[in-house]
Amino acid sequence: MSGAAGGGGGSSCLGAAAAASCSSAGSPYAAAAGGGAGVAGRLPARVLEHIFSYLELSDLMRCALVCWHWYNILADENSEVWRSLCSRSLSDEALRSDILCNLLTYRGKLKAFQHALSSHDCSRNVYVKKNGFTLHRNPIAQSTDGARGKIGFSEGRHAWEIWWEGPLGTVAVIGIATKRAAMQCQGYVALLGSDDQSWGWNLVDNNLLHNGEVNGNFPQCNNAPKYQIGERIRVILDMDDKTLAFERGFEFLGVAFRGLPKACLFPAVSAVYGNTEVTMVYLGKPLDG
Repeated sequence: MSGAAGGGGGSSCLGAAAAASCSSAGSPYAAAAGGGAGVAGRLPARVLEHIFSYLELSDLMRCALVCWHWYNILADENSEVWRSLCSRSLSDEALRSDILCNLLTYRGKLKAFQHALSSHDCSRNVYVKKNGFTLHRNPIAQSTDGARGKIGFSEGRHAWEIWWEGPLGTVAVIGIATKRAAMQCQGYVALLGSDDQSWGWNLVDNNLLHNGEVNGNFPQCNNAPKYQIGERIRVILDMDDKTLAFERGFEFLGVAFRGLPKACLFPAVSAVYGNTEVTMVYLGKPLDG
């Protein structure tokens, strides 16, 4: 099984500055700043936490580069600093519901919001609900509608969860797409996987789709169980090995696609059923084990 840490697994194609806010220790900028000489390095941690709790993400990123003392304070992912920023950035519904139940830190929850499905990069027939993570498809006839995540990936390893909270209809596809892949088309079709810019798994018939062709059944086993509403599917994108894999519950289902291109790939979904809802939560770098 693959778990997931709150941190990211490589640089993002979009929002790289935001992704840098959750980068690992050892920043060359922080190292260059030394151990924190001057007044900045002598301020008590509790005072700095109080000040930092009023700042926005871009300001916190700059603060992390001042000195090791400031960097280490911001490295505590459950500190008052990240709790305060979460409360300002995320909706009460997202923080109080079980949407983010698999993320144990405030910093991880904030990063999930940064990587959520985009309300600006989607079909005109869908919208992201106020919780910031759930996509709602309007009841539009003869249309297939999709959405991409806010941030795509060109390197590293990344995991996210997706689950349907309404009927699947005849086609319900999860996967990845480039920025060039269409997010709306006429009729009820498997939009993800309909061209060479997207790769998808249709949860209705368990077919893998790419370039308009069926690439076999998935999972590759006899009588594979059908997807159940509310079941969380974990998607694992490895841009180093160029593979896309899936998990269901605690079961690793296997690698679905190999030989992915060296491009910026985004989490993506497509749906056809009116008033159905799909939720996506970015988890970070998958942990093998």
